[in-house]
This record gives sequence, structure tokens and C-alpha cells, in this order.
Amino acid sequence: MNLSPNRQLWTARLGERTRSLLDRDAAVFLHQSLSTPCLDALGACQGSRITDLDGREFLDFHGNSVHQVGFSRPEVIQAVTDQMRALSFSPRRFTNEPAVQLAERIVELSPAPLHKVLLAPSGSLAVGMALKIARVATGRFKTVSMWDSFHGASLDAVSVGGEALFRAGIGPLLPGTEHVPPADPYRCVLAPAAGGCEACGLRCAAYLEYVLDQEKDVAAVIAEPFRCTTVNLPPKGYWQRVRQACDRHGTLLIMDETALCLGRAGTFHAFERFGIVPDMVVMGKGLGGGIMPLACVVARRDLDVAGHLALGHYTHEKNPVACAAALAAIGVITGEALPARAMELGEHAVARLRDMALRIPLIGEVRGIGLSLAVELVTDREARTPAAAEADAVLYRCLERGLSFKVSHGNCLTLTPPLTISREDLDTALGILDEALASLCAQPRGDDP
Repeated sequence: MNLSPNRQLWTARLGERTRSLLDRDAAVFLHQSLSTPCLDALGACQGSRITDLDGREFLDFHGNSVHQVGFSRPEVIQAVTDQMRALSFSPRRFTNEPAVQLAERIVELSPAPLHKVLLAPSGSLAVGMALKIARVATGRFKTVSMWDSFHGASLDAVSVGGEALFRAGIGPLLPGTEHVPPADPYRCVLAPAAGGCEACGLRCAAYLEYVLDQEKDVAAVIAEPFRCTTVNLPPKGYWQRVRQACDRHGTLLIMDETALCLGRAGTFHAFERFGIVPDMVVMGKGLGGGIMPLACVVARRDLDVAGHLALGHYTHEKNPVACAAALAAIGVITGEALPARAMELGEHAVARLRDMALRIPLIGEVRGIGLSLAVELVTDREARTPAAAEADAVLYRCLERGLSFKVSHGNCLTLTPPLTISREDLDTALGILDEALASLCAQPRGDDP
């Protein structure tokens, strides 16, 4: 993505001020995939939009999953400003009112028995804390997670993660981190010709059960309720079966909702859409209101068994400013019923995307739950051949028209707008995508995008 021909053409069209800042950025930051060198330089963000230094506005359907309440939400800014004046920092060993209020509010919004909270400055760190809790509580160290999953970029998180981009060439990872195929009905590797999920007997869940049966001493299964970047929705009954298997083996179930929390799937916690309650849930990204970095683990009360150890002990664990931002964000989410709004707008978006699929053969599948949406592009619908070059071209055509989003796994257009987006802006964005896809399909394959 950083080095594609489309990226080079895009950069050449940027203004002198922007190119100068990009050059300075590339000179001082270590380069890494998906980040540096950067795409553009921003000067402002507000609501559903970001604005670059050249003054171009983009509807942001990426947002790194932090903009559930929109960018620069006034209530969050006010809470942060007020808290900075009152108590800007709380050293370790002290507590503060915003931190306690935040933990109490999260517990109120979580189903029983999720009654204990631990805060951290990032989702990766919160995942690490959940893994530590599982080790102490069970006396075991093994985990089972999914290939293609992402749980953070730290060494422990990439060990349970399943993306080669973060694991390859790094060296030895955590021992005992077993992986299984994800529940992916569109690209199932276990029963691709079995006539669909109803006919195969949930082999994906049976495979995970088999691993637990063989290992016998797995501490935790850690997974996203559904893959956030490609929005692969598990078949009906999958999580119930996994929950039952974990209970049989004394294995904890950890749901990583770092990118899915705060209503994006249509409920406050995404796992609620699947009729189960995990033993722990990790929240992050948007928890800080799109301004402050903040994450947490919410756990069963009886998992509070490591008081003699330092599970996190992070300097900014109970940062009062971050906690004030989170309280304000949660206030907006609950006060404006944003989960229900995400459900309503998501159904509208999926209907429009599926209408596009009827006209545009490049679209292999449309997937959505709430305002977590994905359009998978293929060059051949029957073979489901990933259309990576086309996805890259569509991204830059959309950027030219004022829409930003993420391309995941090379060929999936991931659309995650703010939950506060207006229906008009949502329709504008979908219209831009429709136009870009149609124009690409009208162009003979092999022409320069």
C-alpha cells in the first residue's frame, strides 16, 4: 500500500506544503508498512470529516476505529479541558473520581458477571493484561486464537494474532499460542464445497473444539466477535458452541473488541449480537472519545485473583483526563442511542451496497453488522479471486472524490464511519464508492488506474 503506483500518482498531485511535511515525516520516523511513508498530511478534523493541508475534505470511513462519536466532539473536548484544569494527572498508587466513575459506568453497561475493570493506555496492553489474568486464574499458559486475526502490535499480541504482516521475520513468539481457522463463510478452508454453513455442521467450531480436546490445558480462547477489518460474520450458533466447549475444558473466553466497542455493531458490546457472554472483554480505540488513548479489560468478578502481581501497572492506567474523555464519549453514545442508530444506518448501507453488487461484477460479497461494513472485491465471482489491484485503484479514486476508507487483506474495502454520521453524508459516501467502482469496471482491465 505504501509503495503502489497509485500512491505515487497521488503524492505527485499534493501541494508543495504537504509534500514538504511528508518528506520531513519520512526523514525522522522509522518506516513501517501501513504507516510511514504517509499518504497525506492533515490539518483539521470535525464530525465525519478530515481536512488535509491542501484544504481537501474527506468523509472518513476509516478513523482507526476511534471516531464512534465523531471527531472533535464538543462534549469530549469540554470534558478533557475541564479535567486538565482540575486534575491533569494521577500518579500510581492514587485513584481519582473520573477513573472510578468510568469503571462503574462500564460495569453498569456490561452484562453479568463482567463486574471488574482494569484500565490501560492501549488495546495491545489490555490484551496483554487479559492474557496474564487468564494465566494466573487457570494456572495454564496456552491460548487458542484465529489465523488472520489482529490483537495488537506488541510481541504478546502478535503471538496470539494471526497476520503474517506482524509476525513474519520477528523471531520466536510466545509459546503455546495455537491457532485455528477463523469462522469465514465466504472463504471457508474447512468445507468450501459442503453447501454452506447449514450443511457442514459448523466444522469451524468443531475444529476449535478438537484443539481444546487434544490440548486439554488451554488457558484461554481469544478472538474478535467478528473480524473487524473484513467483517467476516461467524455462522449462526458458532459462538454458543465455542462458549460451551470453553466451559467444558475450564478455558476462559476472551472477546477482543478493541476496534468494535461502544456500539458499532448495534449493541454496546459487539458480543451481545451473538447471544453469549465472555469471561473477559477488551475495549479500546474509541473508548477515549477519539482524543485520548485508553483501553480496558472487563472481567468476571471471580477473576480478581492476581492482587499480588502487577498485571499492568502502567503509568497512565488511571489517567484522569483520558477517563473524563471516555465518560463523555459513553455519555454521547448512550444519550443519543448510537448503537440503535448504527443498526438502522447499517441496514440502509448494506441494502445500497448489495444493490451495487447487482450491477458491479467486481463486488464478490457485501458484509455488514451495524456500521461495520465490508465490500470484498474479486476478479471472478465463482473462483472468488481477490482483486487486490482493483481495490487499490478504487481507494485512490474515492480519495480523489472525497472519501477515505481502509483496504484490508488486499481486496476488502472496510467502511467504518462515525456512529454520528448523517444519513445524507452516508449516502454521499456510498455514491462516491458506487461511482468509483462503476468507473473502474467500465475501464478495460490492464489500463492505468
